[in-house]
Amino acid sequence: MRIDASTELFGIIGRPVGHSLSPAMHNAAFEHWGINAVYLAFETDSPAKAADAARTLGIKGLSVTVPHKETIMDFLDEIDETARQIGAVNTVKNLEGHLSGTNTDWIGAVEALRAVTEIKGRRIVVLGAGGSARAAVYGLTRAGALVHIANRTVEKAGQLAREFGCSFSGLDELSQTEGDILINTTSVGMTPLQNISPVPEKELDRFSVVMDIVYGSKKTRLITDAERHGCRTVPGTQMLLHQAAAQFEYWTERQAPFEVMKKALLEAATR
Repeated sequence: MRIDASTELFGIIGRPVGHSLSPAMHNAAFEHWGINAVYLAFETDSPAKAADAARTLGIKGLSVTVPHKETIMDFLDEIDETARQIGAVNTVKNLEGHLSGTNTDWIGAVEALRAVTEIKGRRIVVLGAGGSARAAVYGLTRAGALVHIANRTVEKAGQLAREFGCSFSGLDELSQTEGDILINTTSVGMTPLQNISPVPEKELDRFSVVMDIVYGSKKTRLITDAERHGCRTVPGTQMLLHQAAAQFEYWTERQAPFEVMKKALLEAATR
């Protein structure tokens, strides 16, 4: 990688971001195409100042992670229809100071799941009702899935369900919920909850596929439990990979070198 006065800058904003595997993927992609650019992690509490910094310093693109996916929208010049419907932005492009936002999380969720199973007509239970859940539900309903939202706060689940035409329930009613596929979009499984699963292990017997958007250097408790019950599993790194490939194409208008990014991601995840 060559860094000089012409090197373009990209990065990820959020808190925390020290664990992020995005720099490994995007820097590998830039190197593959010979693009003079570097991707860094910027930990910040202020999406407003991050947007100002992007304009002032000419940062060409930003990935946006928790907790800024919704609040960053207030500081952008343009938001596409997809991000508006989802209600969150995870990708920002800077064209001469004009910041435009989109969302690739839904692509990540759909493509990661589609790699192991058919989606159309399947009954999918989504755990959670936050920003990641919104992206997943948006993508899954577009792909023809029958989605049920289960959340600790029933009112929030109901609000999301009404927006996308889904059924819903409280998380404590999961045992009465029919489904073929289970997707966790909650933060359960992240530090300091890395040894906890969002659902009792006994509930996994009836699901053929279990997906977790949480990722780390080790498998989450949910993925480990699901494998023990014979489920096909989709770890969070797969959603991360597919959404990152879509980000790269949005920023550069080049085809993402998927296998290169995958190799860099897996190497970084096992360090």
